[in-house]
Amino acid sequence: MTVAEITYSNSISVSEHAVMQILTLVHDYMSAHEWVTTKKGWNIADAVSRNYDLEGMDVGVLGSGRIGQAVLRRLKPFDVRLHYSDVHRLPEEVEEELGLTYHPDARSLASSVDVLSIHTPLHPKTQNLFDDELLGTMRRGAYIVNTARGLIVDRDAVVRALESGRLAGYAGDVWYPQPPPPTTRGAPCRTRR
Repeated sequence: MTVAEITYSNSISVSEHAVMQILTLVHDYMSAHEWVTTKKGWNIADAVSRNYDLEGMDVGVLGSGRIGQAVLRRLKPFDVRLHYSDVHRLPEEVEEELGLTYHPDARSLASSVDVLSIHTPLHPKTQNLFDDELLGTMRRGAYIVNTARGLIVDRDAVVRALESGRLAGYAGDVWYPQPPPPTTRGAPCRTRR
């Protein structure tokens, strides 16, 4: 039997996927696609009623390891204000190069951004970190992308935040349990319309 370690094998793929999810949510792509395909036409006003530009937004990354830093580097050209939080602060030259604002904890980060991308490991301090209380500190109409671990967010709290409008959208490619039950496989990212 061969056992192989494949660390770093998909860091770039995951970072690009996270950026794609951010753009999909902010531009409300799924709803526009649904409008065009189910209504059998193109009504620009209806299709873009919740479509925004990423430019000028505050975008944060929770966890600035390989993937988190790659996301930050890919977002810099979008002319956004970049924020991050991690247990290990990045070197000053990296913060200056990317124009980063450091936050000492997830609560400070979450309350300061329009878009939050999660890239932190799952451990006792991050399990269900995004609960009703933390989600309640976020800006109304914020977005969350989770490509880390499903249990970092409290699924039911995210649903409540989407239904109330606290969150405008949530996208994730992680579930708990993993793999997801057959009834939830293939579920699209969720946005509030």
